[in-house]
Amino acid sequence: MRKFNNKFKNSYFLINRWVRPLIDPLMLIRGIPRYLEFFKDWVKYSKSKGAETIKLINTYPCIHEKTQTTNFDIHYFYQDIWAFKRIYESKPNHHYDIGSAIDFVGFLTAITKVTFVDIRPLLATLDNFASVKGSILSLPFKENSLLSLSSLHVVEHIGLGRYGDPIDPSGTKKACKELSRILAPNGNLYFSVPVGKPRLCFNAHRIHSPKQITDYFSDLELVELSGIDDKGQYIRNIDTSILESADYGCGLFWFRKK
Repeated sequence: MRKFNNKFKNSYFLINRWVRPLIDPLMLIRGIPRYLEFFKDWVKYSKSKGAETIKLINTYPCIHEKTQTTNFDIHYFYQDIWAFKRIYESKPNHHYDIGSAIDFVGFLTAITKVTFVDIRPLLATLDNFASVKGSILSLPFKENSLLSLSSLHVVEHIGLGRYGDPIDPSGTKKACKELSRILAPNGNLYFSVPVGKPRLCFNAHRIHSPKQITDYFSDLELVELSGIDDKGQYIRNIDTSILESADYGCGLFWFRKK
């Protein structure tokens, strides 16, 4: 019975992943009672003293936000805080980021000069900020040149064509080698990637074991390995075995070039 339930669950998630780019079935199902709640609130507000007139053309139903707790992306939330703290503590004069979340990059400009590199440039006007178009497979920097570098939740996508990059089964490994190439002696690399039982989830991402990642950066010294387990818990200096056996954990690697 349990085997049947797992098979059904896996089939459901597979169908959901294929259909979601067109329509989210879960949100559609949940939307019906939530629209009823929306109309109930509409009537209640309209009858309230001092209420403005609600015109249909100006309505903007937000029906999925009445949650018991605040939703957040566990990996991105913890990894950005983890990396920001270490960069703040190291006090670099100039930090370089390759493809990480733009909110993280923007907040970094409050504490240091930042250059952001991505195949899709960030066209933002901001103090202490520069955006450079470039590929993580061929970065526009000299060997051993950057003292402070980050790339968070990026390399697992390389070579899958998801963001317009060329198809390449060795994309993640090549990206890691390129990050290692440009890092200066005694330079710091703050790096994250989904970890657990290795597999390819085409064309979203790859999941690597922590050992695969440390092998890819074999010429660097691992200063710290922290992470997020399958329960969504952030653990500083995590036991590697927890991440090795995870389904979809997140490894937070702090490397330094010897």
